[in-house]
Amino acid sequence: MNINNNTLKVLLFLSFWTSSLSFGQNSNFKVTLDAGHGAHDFGAVYNGHVEKNIALAVVLKVGKLLEANSKVDVTYTRKTDVFIDLVERANIANRADANIFVSIHCNANRNTAADGTETYVMGMNKVASNLEAAKKENSVITLEKDYKRKYEGFDPNSPETMIGLTLMQEEYLDNSISLASKIEDSFDGLGKRIRGGGVKQAPFMVLHKAYMPRVLVEMGFISNYIEGNLLDSEEGQNEIAKAIADAIISYKNEYYGNGGVEINETRPSQKNIENNSKDSSIPVEPKKTIPKQVNSNILFKVQISASSKKKELRPTNFKGLSNISIDFDSTIYRYMYGETSDYNEAMRLLDQAKEKGYGSAFLIAFKNGKKISLQEAIKL
Repeated sequence: MNINNNTLKVLLFLSFWTSSLSFGQNSNFKVTLDAGHGAHDFGAVYNGHVEKNIALAVVLKVGKLLEANSKVDVTYTRKTDVFIDLVERANIANRADANIFVSIHCNANRNTAADGTETYVMGMNKVASNLEAAKKENSVITLEKDYKRKYEGFDPNSPETMIGLTLMQEEYLDNSISLASKIEDSFDGLGKRIRGGGVKQAPFMVLHKAYMPRVLVEMGFISNYIEGNLLDSEEGQNEIAKAIADAIISYKNEYYGNGGVEINETRPSQKNIENNSKDSSIPVEPKKTIPKQVNSNILFKVQISASSKKKELRPTNFKGLSNISIDFDSTIYRYMYGETSDYNEAMRLLDQAKEKGYGSAFLIAFKNGKKISLQEAIKL
């Protein structure tokens, strides 16, 4: 078969395009799901209901729902009845370069009337009930080999000892709270079947070493007769899994858009086509953008970090980035890069922040100085 130059060019382009589609999968939103406990670590056991089994069943259902979205990649800390060290669970998320980490558990209390969900973010809140919840989950480390050496300086019976070990926690707190809020709101949407108990803060070791927004979900009280039966039923697990999956997708869409982690990204291999082709007759996919919309009442900024400590707003403190602004909310300083009313310009600023090393940076939006959702801002 004879192939002329134009046909060859088209074939070469299709080859590049195929490889670029494969490469583009790397930009998917990455979720690591963690089923609490496992193997000889049963977790809470009440009325024949076993936490490790319920947690795994729900995680697999959440994962299946998320995997139906081609823009989401899911990794699991466990998919079978095995025991995984707490620090290794976080390491799995870190190695996967996950955008979020979600650890799923069942709650329990000697007061069998206790009910409702709770979603925790990593923090040093000293509320007694929060510390008790952390103490219960952190006690799992005593089942690990050489736990005293591995977790040197940490006493699972005294979660406050984690204060001295805390690293990089505040950077992800704002996003973690946002994700946790969406999960609790989604639980509330289940109506009387299960009651959302709100977002809380406690020092959980499983969250401590995961360097991304992360939450620990207590799906309900296995010790409560009604909730225990719901948690251990196929129907109840399906409802809870859908609530969690819906919240994760809502978080993804708000902070990363409906596509992969960058809404209007140009595939890297496209650049290779442009650089390697001197003949303009080879077709090149145009960069996807949202039509330019400028509304002077809307401002986009790039949040690059959050911290309990105040930093001077100089480029050396922000990896060379200038035009840094700060917002203080209760106990957290949020640091933002740039500002613009043009969404496409905002995406360019986001790219710059990520190139500088702020991989967890995301867009936030304001209307007349008040923070609004990114989706609302784009519509306006």
